Amino acid sequence: MQPLKNLKDLGIELPGLSTPGGSYSSVNIRKNIAYIAIQFPIKNEEYLYRGRFGTELSTEDGYKAMELCALNVLAQVQEKVGFEQIIGLNHIDAYYQSDGNWDDGPKVVNGASDLFVNVLEERGKHSRAIFGVHQLPRNFSVGLTSTFTIKHN
Repeated sequence: MQPLKNLKDLGIELPGLSTPGGSYSSVNIRKNIAYIAIQFPIKNEEYLYRGRFGTELSTEDGYKAMELCALNVLAQVQEKVGFEQIIGLNHIDAYYQSDGNWDDGPKVVNGASDLFVNVLEERGKHSRAIFGVHQLPRNFSVGLTSTFTIKHN
């Protein structure tokens, strides 16, 4: 597994870490599981992809927004755990907000799933759940949480 090389080959840089929006840790480690708090489409403290799918945003926008959430997950993992400690990505929970007629959640979440596999290779394969919600903080269109199995120290 060569995540940094894979990112470079894809022409992607990890964004800077975003600041938690409340009283919590962005990464919480219990035994050999790393829980990554919800990540939003924020790039270097700039809020991107805000609004609802089906009205203000397209499915293609959503794919890019979820990809950015996944990059923020990877930035947290690299900074707080280290890619060399990753055994594998276990599961992601993806959240989106849309109008009542839009139903392309799986296509949007593929933005995260595809990125994880492209960067982490076999270790990026995961299960997932997708939730349409009424509202996300700061009108973000998407949010992403994840868990990783990591090596014991």
